[in-house]
Formats: sequence, structure tokens, C-alpha cells
Amino acid sequence: MKNTCYRKIPAACLVAILALLSITTYASDTLHVVTHNRITVVTNPSTGTNTYTAWGKFPSAKEEIRSIKLNVRFACPDSMRCADWDYKDRITIRRTGGVKGASQDYEIGRMLTPYGGAFGKDWQFNWAVDVTDFSMLLRDSVEIEYNHTGYEPNKDRGWSITLDFEIVKGKPAWEPISIQKIYDGSFRYGDSTNSIENALKPVAFTASKQADFARLRVVQTGHGMDEPDGCGEFCNKYRELWYDGKLIDTRAIWKQCGDNPLYPQAGTWIYDRANWCPGNLMQPDIYNLPVQAGGQHSINLNMQPYVSANPSADEVITAYLIQYKKAAAKNDVALEAVIRPSVVDVYQRQNPAAMQPEIVIKNMGSAPVRSINIRYGVSKAAKSKYNWKGTLAPGASAVISLPGVINGKAGMNTFEAELLQPNGKRDQYPADNKMSSRFEAVPKHGGGIIVYLMTNNQPGQNSYAVVNSAGKVLQERALGSLKANTVYRDTLQLPDGNYQFILLDSAGNGLEFWANPRGGRGKARLLNSEGAMLKDFESDFGSSVYYDFEVGQPVAPVTAQTSFGLYPTRTNDKTTFDYYANFPEDVVVQIITDPGDTLVEEHHYPQLKEGVFTYDLSRFPKGRFYLKVLVNGEEKFKKRIRLKE
Repeated sequence: MKNTCYRKIPAACLVAILALLSITTYASDTLHVVTHNRITVVTNPSTGTNTYTAWGKFPSAKEEIRSIKLNVRFACPDSMRCADWDYKDRITIRRTGGVKGASQDYEIGRMLTPYGGAFGKDWQFNWAVDVTDFSMLLRDSVEIEYNHTGYEPNKDRGWSITLDFEIVKGKPAWEPISIQKIYDGSFRYGDSTNSIENALKPVAFTASKQADFARLRVVQTGHGMDEPDGCGEFCNKYRELWYDGKLIDTRAIWKQCGDNPLYPQAGTWIYDRANWCPGNLMQPDIYNLPVQAGGQHSINLNMQPYVSANPSADEVITAYLIQYKKAAAKNDVALEAVIRPSVVDVYQRQNPAAMQPEIVIKNMGSAPVRSINIRYGVSKAAKSKYNWKGTLAPGASAVISLPGVINGKAGMNTFEAELLQPNGKRDQYPADNKMSSRFEAVPKHGGGIIVYLMTNNQPGQNSYAVVNSAGKVLQERALGSLKANTVYRDTLQLPDGNYQFILLDSAGNGLEFWANPRGGRGKARLLNSEGAMLKDFESDFGSSVYYDFEVGQPVAPVTAQTSFGLYPTRTNDKTTFDYYANFPEDVVVQIITDPGDTLVEEHHYPQLKEGVFTYDLSRFPKGRFYLKVLVNGEEKFKKRIRLKE
């Protein structure tokens, strides 16, 4: 990679290193090192931070490692409910070389916790991040620390957390030489008396005589809430990267949250933030930098000039420089992820999938990749072939959409993909060229479909479309065509085939959001020709809903689906609960205090199929409550009510 252009892998291209716990690769030898196994994590309100350390036995320095992925699983603790707030947690390497080893402080993962107040007891979610860049340190006995921040109560709420290092043994694509901290800290932003650039000074380094390139790995999030700009959490500022005195990258430190895979959440989960969202394991920005062996180089991060009259913003930045030898192979590609079809949590917005499989590939070799043959399809069925052409720089990743439909049988299936002949040559490390992905087949409906859409007070933000596997729009309500508080029932007669229903919200706040009372509440469903509910969509969906389905025989039977709605959830007196089901069920509605879990109201509705119920809470003092719904004794719905707040 010497004497080539600067190469950046943006965070969007690193989708492959998200949670892949349901993916199977065909690489040779995989080892799991679990340092934290369902530990209960709570805050320490007296200090604002609580640490949980544990040791893991990693491969020795003599063993070759191809890749390391850190899987992070959150769940509700057995004895508590899930915690409430979006706190910034750090996962770090604290000590290497055993108990007497040197103290370290390398952040390998940054987790922004979800708003978990409405999650049920059986809720859990998985994320992952590639930490292969720290393979020099993850050797022998290593102490890993989970640092949980925040001040919320710790007696009745928390998280159950598992940290699982998934290590694939094998020849490394690039052999690391050294790792060096460039920046590590929380830097005040907007202070006219002490510019952030005083902390983000240029850092010089000497390239090893064996080095072919250096990789800069940056994780940055903005926090704080100054007035009136909302920095650093809610202000969109850019960052520059200068290398050897030349500007090589400018990017906004900003992330849109309306398409968060974890939805809905109890708080302001849809609000865009400074490079993070609630319920988000950070993915690093990766820059592969050319070096002159033995030469001097410099790195400098600069933030957009900004001054606040009341500075409280902080940019939390860790940046590491890893020097690598030349790639072991010239032509080497890896299949990193199957996005569609999949049952992986972070891909749930794109699944179940009926068409256009989507994969993530990475160039692990020293030569740019300009073509790859891809073979793919459902296990034990005929495979499709696709010849991808483009330009993929060494170390870069790409998301590839593959043509065709996904014909799985009812229930769980396995999808397989394989990369062949990069640049028309034999892949020099084929062990990571194949991957299988478990997936659930899409539902099979009859051709008579009714799109039921009840708009809210802001219909100008919404649109929907039904498209077939060729991408042809068969039915749509375009942006700007809908009227407020109106019920649309659009009937379609679809021939056998695969389809996708797409519902969009241009403001990213769905058909309902508790902090947008002016928007009101809308509803979207798919019905069959007899009016039975085939699919009920969550109104608090953020930016988008994608629902794939198949029309054909045999048609799946109508199931006992239920639809729940509660609005408003911020009120001074009344709130309204609506319920709809395909079949009558015994329903119990409970209103419970938060905190305390004291039952204040309970309503029984035997053999309820449909109803709208209003509850007057004006007699209660200011506070928060939960409305819980039990169907045949099982909790099916839970939402928080903010009363007089």
C-alpha cells in the first residue's frame, strides 16, 4: 500500500462488523473468550461511574490470529427491569500479561446504552465491533473492564451484559508491528479561553522500517448541552484529518437516529446526535495511511471552529495508530457479513427478506480489487452467480446488493454465499470466502392485499409504496399526497411473486412519537381481502418500515395477531388505549407507578377483539407510570406515561 492515495473506510461501510452472532463463517478455527457472562451492571450514583473487570485467557503471542470480533449482548437482569438512560460506557483493556502485568488503558469498545424503560423481561439485543487492530494486546491473560456511567437509581434497574470475543485463528491479512495512542480523552469544545485545538495538537510518529502502511482508528462522540446550540450532543460540527500537513478528510460528526435498528425505545431515541444514537455500539472510522519506511509522519485532528458563551460541550475521542507490514497476499477478499437475509439484530429493519440479498465484502490483499465472482443462494438449492465489478482499495469494505429473489421454505432457512476469483485470480486465503446466514422465510399471503393507513396530523411527512422483485412500483401514496387524520384503504390484486411494502417518514418521527404531541398518532397495517390483519406496524418507527412478503400457495393461515396503541403518553389528564386483534382474547390493562411498581388501576376485558378505552389519570400526582397489557396472562405491551411533566 506504499506510495498510494489515502484510503478511508467510512463508518457506513463498516456495517459488516456489527453483531453477527447468527452468522457462520467457514474459517478454520474459531475461539470464544467470554470475559463478562450475563453480569448485572448498575450505576453508582455517588460517583457517576461503576467498573466491572474480568480476566480472559486469549491465544498466546505465538498463535496466528486472523480476526477478532467483540460481541456485546444486552438484556434485562433477572431481578430487575432494564435501565432507563442513554449513558456512555467504555470497554477497555486494563492489564495485559496477567495479574502482575503492566496497567493499560485502551478503549476497544464504546457503548451508548438504550432507553430501556419499556423493554419487557425477555428483551435482549446483540451488537459487535471488529477489534482485530488490538490483536497485539489481546494475548495470554488480559483484564477487560466494562465502565458504566450515569446517575440513575441502581436498586431496581440495570443491564445484563455479556462480552464475547470471537477469535478466528489463521494467518493475519496484515501483521501488526506496533500500536500507539494518538488521542485519548474528553476534550472541552467551544471554550474561547481554551481552544480544543490545544488538546488536539499534531502527533508525530516514526514509521517502522518494516511498515507498509499505518492504520488510524478513530472513535468520536459529542456530549454536553450548552446554550443555545445544544453542543456537543445536538450540534452538527465537522472534523478534519490532516496527514503530513495535508487535509485528507472532512466529515460531519453527526448520525441520523431515525433508522436505529433498536426501536422503539422509551426516550428520545429518534433525535439525531453527534455521531451516536441511543442503543449503539460505536463503529470506528478507519484510515489507512501510506508511510515511508523509517520516515517521519504527523497526524492532526481539527474540529470546526466553534465558540459558546456557556461552554459545556465535550468531544470524547480515542485514536490509535497501528503500523502494519505489507499484506500477506496480493489477491485476497473476505466475506464479512450477510445483511439480507439474516436474523441478526442489527439488520432487523431489512429482514425478513424476499429479494435482493445483500452482503459485505472486504479487500484483505495488497492489490485493488476490480472484479469478484459471487455464488449465492438458499442451502440445498440451485445457486445464482453474479460478477461484481468496481474498485475496492486494499483494506476497504463494500456493501453489494445481489440480484434475484430469496426463496426460502416456511420457517428457518440457511443462505449461503461465496466469493471467487478476485481480479480473476485464485484467492490466496479462501478460508474467509464463504459464509452462511440463518434466516426466516417471509410470510406467504394471498393476492388480495389491503393497505390500511390512518394518517396523523402531519401527513406531509409520510409516503408508502408497494414494489415487486423487479423494483416496479405497483401502488403508492407519494409524499405530499396524503390528508391529515384520514383512513386510506387501498386494495391490491397481486400475482404470485415477491413484494416489498415501504413506509417512510421524512422527519424521522414515524406516525407517532411521544415528544411530538402536535403530530398526533397514525397507524399502518396490511390486511387480507377479508379484512383480517396480516401485519401490524409499530407507529413509533422513526424513519422507515420495510416489509417483504410473498404471494403464492399455500397461503399462511391468519394468526392471532394483536395491535396496541397508547396516545398521548405525555398528558395532564387523559390517555387513550386502542386494541385490535384477529381473534377474541382475555385482556387485562394495568397502570403501574414508576418507580415502585405499585398497581393503581386494573381493567379486565374478557374476550376482547377490538376496542378504544380512555383512562383519566388527573387524580394522580405528577409522575411517571407504565401501562401494561396482558393477553391471556402474558405481557404483550408496555409503555411509559408521563403525567403532568
